[in-house]
Amino acid sequence: MLQPLRILCDSTTLRNPYYYAFPLSSKSNELPLIGAARPVSMGILSILGTDQSRGRDKMTTSNAYGRSARERVLEEETPKKLEEFKTFPGQPSPLGVSQVENGINFAIFSQHATSVRLCLSLPERGRNESMSGRMIELPLDPHVNKTEDVWHITVEGLPRTNVLYGYRIDGPRDWNQGHRFDQSVVLIDPYAKLIEGRRHFGDASHKLSNFLGTYDFDSLPFDWGHNYKPPNIPEKDLVIYEMNVRAFTVDKSSGLEPNIRGSYLGVIEKIPHLLELGINAVELLPVFEFDEFEFQRRPNPREHLINTWGYSTINFFAPMTRYASGGGGPCNASREFKEMVKALHAAGIEVILDVVYNHTNESDDEHPYTTSFRGIDNKVYYMLDPNNNGQLLNFSGCGNTLNCNHPVVMELILDSLRHWVTEYHVDGFRFDLASVLCRGTDGSPLDAPPLIRAIAKDATLSRCKIISEPWDCGGLYLVGKFPNWDRWAEWNGKYRDDLRKFIKGDAGMKGSFATRVAGSADLYRINERKPYHSINFIIAHDGFTLCDLVSYNFKHNEANGEGGRDGSNDNFSWNCGFEGETDDPNVKGLRYRQMKNFHLALMISQSDVTWHEDNWDNYESKFLAFTLHDSKGGDIYLAFNAHDYFIKVSIPPPPSSRQWFRVVDTNLAAPDDFVAQGVPGVGSTYNVAPYSSILLEAKPI
Repeated sequence: MLQPLRILCDSTTLRNPYYYAFPLSSKSNELPLIGAARPVSMGILSILGTDQSRGRDKMTTSNAYGRSARERVLEEETPKKLEEFKTFPGQPSPLGVSQVENGINFAIFSQHATSVRLCLSLPERGRNESMSGRMIELPLDPHVNKTEDVWHITVEGLPRTNVLYGYRIDGPRDWNQGHRFDQSVVLIDPYAKLIEGRRHFGDASHKLSNFLGTYDFDSLPFDWGHNYKPPNIPEKDLVIYEMNVRAFTVDKSSGLEPNIRGSYLGVIEKIPHLLELGINAVELLPVFEFDEFEFQRRPNPREHLINTWGYSTINFFAPMTRYASGGGGPCNASREFKEMVKALHAAGIEVILDVVYNHTNESDDEHPYTTSFRGIDNKVYYMLDPNNNGQLLNFSGCGNTLNCNHPVVMELILDSLRHWVTEYHVDGFRFDLASVLCRGTDGSPLDAPPLIRAIAKDATLSRCKIISEPWDCGGLYLVGKFPNWDRWAEWNGKYRDDLRKFIKGDAGMKGSFATRVAGSADLYRINERKPYHSINFIIAHDGFTLCDLVSYNFKHNEANGEGGRDGSNDNFSWNCGFEGETDDPNVKGLRYRQMKNFHLALMISQSDVTWHEDNWDNYESKFLAFTLHDSKGGDIYLAFNAHDYFIKVSIPPPPSSRQWFRVVDTNLAAPDDFVAQGVPGVGSTYNVAPYSSILLEAKPI
């Protein structure tokens, strides 16, 4: 059986009427900037001014995209009086929003808060848009509406759906102690199951949209079907296809109707294509709610970019709203995500989510983007440096690091994972920069991280694939050493690097190449770990594409505003004789051959091997041949030649009553380079061309 493999993707409105943006006049020493007004209680809209907690004036912006500016106070009519809502003390569990006998219960954790106000935006009668209502605020009495560190309240008479909510939270202003409270900002509940905001992806006319939680207690439970069951594919048989939900079908070349391009429903339409590829699992780049305009919050070299990948999570429970078809909103996004999972499962394809629990969208202290955790309890949710004025630690490369092994944060992550398994029926998770999850609250590495163990031992997650990206931006490289409890698989970065180096012809790599294609026993033979705990891949979303890998020796990322500082400088790539695009047929032919060599090597990597090699100690040797054995006699012979000359190789005898058929010769032009049924007539020797590989299959005579 083949090991788990990774294949690269083959190609790849609402407006809130209470949040206003207006220009401020330019005065001496002031820039003409944009501010934004936010509602507070009694119908007053306001935003804070300066913060002198660090010995200097610090302008704060309550709107996520507002540039540093003084903000005005506006007045507007309050549509519904506070006393018209009957409230009760509420209950501390569960966190988030829940239905109780006498209304809707809201509960949020904040250990250091001194005041909490629940903000509600109600739909106006006859309007379908939930953002069309006006916002009211309900103060929570710490003597009545607080149990230990959880603030809670039950509100009677609220609609069961189409309500937006958030919180204003205040607390200590001691920056050096790690606090970042700012009661001018309406914050997203970390346990919100749905998020409302901008409805259409990349809609610049609503770039300033705010994000708030919402809920839906009116919809019927999703019908998974009477005979529904997940595929439950053994890990050793996984062939994983990494893809971005939106990019997969957003282009008109997808052939889909415009209203479903780039959506969860668009993925359903392309299931036949996925089956044709031969994959049995998709790994979706982040599908948790994120803001694609995050680079455009302030002037910077990347302000022309839109984030399509999604590695800046706003909330860990809500599916990305703008992946719903036709701008359908959060409820539709939730339902359509389930429809996608159901359809993929019916086709025998598992769904693995690329999840980002190492950091959030809230950036750093220099350019903060406060939407949730930072304003709820920064000192709890993020790692801080007490020796540097309580500054955020940054092991993620994104300005902040989630405090993953703090008990409260750990439970948040576990609750999130369970939610995606129980509510959305996903089959597994790939954890971005998972080494961050192995750090203590002070950032130091832990030998037995509580969160990693809890995920491995959790009953709800027991059937799930759990895959780590075993490194982070702080240098904690754990390939082959990731704390695993015999459950965690790993992205095998050493496999990627060693195969790249061998295929392009680096000397001294034959032994390493053999080790990697045979299961990386040097990394995964400890305790009960298996070869399938190695997730083998050549390229992924990070770094060079497969075409880049054979076309460039160096990075050329001029268009993204990073000035060449992004990504790795050690891509182990080779341009095959010319840097970049070329019309030279010889260079183009070699590049195409190399891409086929990489793909073949990836697809045949597994544990039962006979090596046809007596030249292991020759540092200059770049040729390797071996046989993969099959219990029924269908052996496979492979040879890889990374030299720049032909190698005439002796072919071992096939199993009894069988003969060798040529299935692959990457030196041949299509369609002769791959013939699924095989071509008979292979003799006792074979000339393997430079920078090429062959695959022979033993078939009955």
